[in-house]
Amino acid sequence: MSETSNPILKVRDLEVKFRVRNKELTAIRRVSLDLYENETLAIVGESGSGKTVLTKTFTGMLESNGRIAGGSVEFEGRNLVDIKTDKDWEAIRGAKIATVFQDPMTSLNPLKRIGVQITEVIEKHQKLPAEEARRIALTLMGKVGIKDPEKRFSDYPFQYSGGMRQRIVIAIALACKPRILICDEPTTALDVTIQAQILDLIRYLQREYNFTTIYITHDLGVVANVADRVAVMYAGQIVEYGSVREIFYDPRHPYTWALISSLPTLARKGEPLFAIPGTPPTLFNQIVGDAFAPRNHYALNVDFEEEPPFFQVSPTHFAKTWLLDPQAPHADPPEAVKVMRKKGNIYTESGAEASR
Repeated sequence: MSETSNPILKVRDLEVKFRVRNKELTAIRRVSLDLYENETLAIVGESGSGKTVLTKTFTGMLESNGRIAGGSVEFEGRNLVDIKTDKDWEAIRGAKIATVFQDPMTSLNPLKRIGVQITEVIEKHQKLPAEEARRIALTLMGKVGIKDPEKRFSDYPFQYSGGMRQRIVIAIALACKPRILICDEPTTALDVTIQAQILDLIRYLQREYNFTTIYITHDLGVVANVADRVAVMYAGQIVEYGSVREIFYDPRHPYTWALISSLPTLARKGEPLFAIPGTPPTLFNQIVGDAFAPRNHYALNVDFEEEPPFFQVSPTHFAKTWLLDPQAPHADPPEAVKVMRKKGNIYTESGAEASR
């Protein structure tokens, strides 16, 4: 991944609205983002922060009551916002940008055999005959770690474990050799041991197939193990982004500080786990100032009056907080952030290797 190269996907001032009970909710508020070839970008934040909605705009999968109200999503010289029909989306969705969802049972048809579900994707998008599609499907099953794929080809999803079903979902996503793979909480429904295996599998396949990965997660342990860059989302906006080391060792937004403070591995024995006070704002209303201000004990008066711009911390690190304004008073990060810096190795937080 090289940020000096042109991004393969460019999001500019994206705004997404939903019609809910005769009211309008703004789920994505003027988000801009670049995605680079072969990198792994993690999008993190609390539930409801807009992570999944943002990436659904890349594949035209917004719910029927949702619409893109402004901005652009450029991919391969085309503005994806202009695509309106499912037929036109077929050239992108699955074929160029694929998604792995968190619950494999909702992605697999329980009434169809596993092999059929892989081959029908290959036949549809690659226009290959059934025999060739079967050969590719068996190869993919082997690649994702299904033992004896010839035997398991005719099984139904209920005959697979949760981890094996997730491997099949990954195989289906890779069947068309996409340029971008979106992993939406891909390990949430799995136990810890299987989670590590799935993350290792995706890393291995990314090296072999040269795709770019977007992880959607609220688990900072996953982020530490897989990401090159991190985008932190809150209330429909990206509030901080940078390299994984910058976000873990030198975070600048109070919301990022709060997320790191919530890590169980940084808790002190005998003390309660840290929890972010309050609740996220309702997105039915127009937000004035910094959306995180009511939950932020570092908040300044200006945070309640004016939305902060992005301030540059380094060539790769930006944060949307008035604390970075030259006129702002100095604010020490919380103890958890200082402890994280002293630890010196974020990858060991979830048992990964010290270097990658």
